[in-house]
Amino acid sequence: MPNIVEFYPVLLALFVALATGVMGGFALMRRMTLAGDTMSHIALPGLGLAFLWGIEPLFGALAALIVGALLIWNIEKRSGLASETTIGVIFAAAIALGALVTPSEEIIESLFGGESLVSLPTLITYIALSLAVVFFIVRFKDKLVLSLFNGDLARTTGINVSRLNLWFYFMFALTLVLGLRFLGTLLVGALVIVPAATARQLTETLPRFLTISAIVAMLSVALGYLIAHLHGFQVGPTVVAVATGLFLLSLLKKHS
Repeated sequence: MPNIVEFYPVLLALFVALATGVMGGFALMRRMTLAGDTMSHIALPGLGLAFLWGIEPLFGALAALIVGALLIWNIEKRSGLASETTIGVIFAAAIALGALVTPSEEIIESLFGGESLVSLPTLITYIALSLAVVFFIVRFKDKLVLSLFNGDLARTTGINVSRLNLWFYFMFALTLVLGLRFLGTLLVGALVIVPAATARQLTETLPRFLTISAIVAMLSVALGYLIAHLHGFQVGPTVVAVATGLFLLSLLKKHS
């Protein structure tokens, strides 16, 4: 009979998928989907330094992405450049620095993720952080929508748009960090992009959009883990393949 500890990685991944699904909805509306895929690579220097110093990779990746989010927010505010442009600049520097500091034996896991044992404290930490992302989106969704589509009106209603955007970048960075454990820097962006794109094909209303995006992300993880274990595949690519398959199915439904 399987030990309950063996299910910790799956449970962790399901809660992370809940966070990526909800966050992905707003990333899609802000046209940050490809930027999100790029931004995940900003974690690479933090992962590399964490491996070198023997500390928890989560903390290294989170520190790198927080620094990256601050730089993106500051450059965007000062220069007026689009999110994709500023993220692209930081991305190029992060890839170069990450390649220099990441040990060669750890580079594959950093890029593609892996399936490792999860302790109960780690599981609780990931669940708490995932729920924090969901709480942020649910709590501030109306302000985020208003600031996105009419920044001037948002300011007149008392919303600090700059601060709200900074918090959004922080939570977006946190979401990417959470997915790095089993998806890696190359694939984590897909769990933000693909479920949201799938949900966009199926509904027009915001609550249903966010709900369906979260369900698709969690279903992709559940089926991905099941298929990977049955056939000996790597978990990360399998999860992304399943998510892509669900997206293709959503296209058929919309045009049927």
